[in-house]
Amino acid sequence: MPNDGGCHFASTSHDFRSASCWRPDRIPITVILDAAPDGFSAVAVDPAKLGTLLADELGPDGRHVVIADVEGEHRLWLRNTEPDKPMAVLLLLDKDFETRIDSLLRFHRRLFGKLPGPQPRGWALTSYRRDRLLLMLRALDMHLGGYSYREIASALGETDAARLPATEWKDSRARSWTIRLVTSACQMMNGGYRKLLQIR
Repeated sequence: MPNDGGCHFASTSHDFRSASCWRPDRIPITVILDAAPDGFSAVAVDPAKLGTLLADELGPDGRHVVIADVEGEHRLWLRNTEPDKPMAVLLLLDKDFETRIDSLLRFHRRLFGKLPGPQPRGWALTSYRRDRLLLMLRALDMHLGGYSYREIASALGETDAARLPATEWKDSRARSWTIRLVTSACQMMNGGYRKLLQIR
């Protein structure tokens, strides 16, 4: 059905409010931690003491953690997982350097009991962008289900589209909007979703 949120792939119950762990090289807000060099005075990092863990995964490359925060999650990659080991930060000199610095400062403030502040500007989705992505998801679901552009437009709130004569529908704003929405959704499905992990 147009509005049932169905999908054409196997699914299981899942709390999609929980954060997922992506490759840290794809997410520039990830703070990369490793063992501090000998001779330096540094603190150990126990993510469990910093707040609710939205994700906590141990892999061959270390531990990946997402910590909840009302102003925006903190993502950590602990390359060294020894408990109570003093930690240092690995900071990459790449195009996302400023974003990495901002994320590190947020985490540093959180680590020492201060208010971390918001995530780097351009990282978090705006309410407009989030609403559009939801529309794209619904449009894609219907498109893959074989519905026409007119049916999609009507289901997404363009109710007048269903009553337009064929000639008027062809040149209507609602049809152009729906085609753009479906096209963007298909591009997102075919790899464009990675752009969501870039600073806008």
